[in-house]
Amino acid sequence: MGFMITAERMLDVAVEQARVGLAEGGIPIGAALFDAEGNVLGRGHNRRVQDGDPSVHAETAAFRDAGRRRDYRDTIMVTTLSPCWYCSGLVRQFGIGAVIVGESRTFTGGHDWLAEHGVSITVLDDSGCVDMMTRFIDEQPQLWFEDIGVTG
Repeated sequence: MGFMITAERMLDVAVEQARVGLAEGGIPIGAALFDAEGNVLGRGHNRRVQDGDPSVHAETAAFRDAGRRRDYRDTIMVTTLSPCWYCSGLVRQFGIGAVIVGESRTFTGGHDWLAEHGVSITVLDDSGCVDMMTRFIDEQPQLWFEDIGVTG
């Protein structure tokens, strides 16, 4: 019987990605896709600012980094922030079986909707994730609102 990685240890990989994004001048949201044994398949961070591409969210970057799989049901998407509707759609489209959310206080996306459609959802309410996003939103409100699609 192998060692099973904890949700908190998986979140550490996503948090590390969020910090990379912040250091690059971007939005501090990170994600990673794991297999059922807790092996990292792919990791990524929001690159909206860095790439000038609004479609490169943390979850999509991690998904792309993982490469092709025939079946995603046994995979776990770990993200520092509740997934937006776009990223929730990705989880649903490809049948990712579980999502671990660092926090949903600063933003609540589609994780309840995913749960209603059979995806296992774990919200850790991690204070480090909350602090990182709260600080970013306070310092960069316009960039934050752009990222979540709020105008005016």
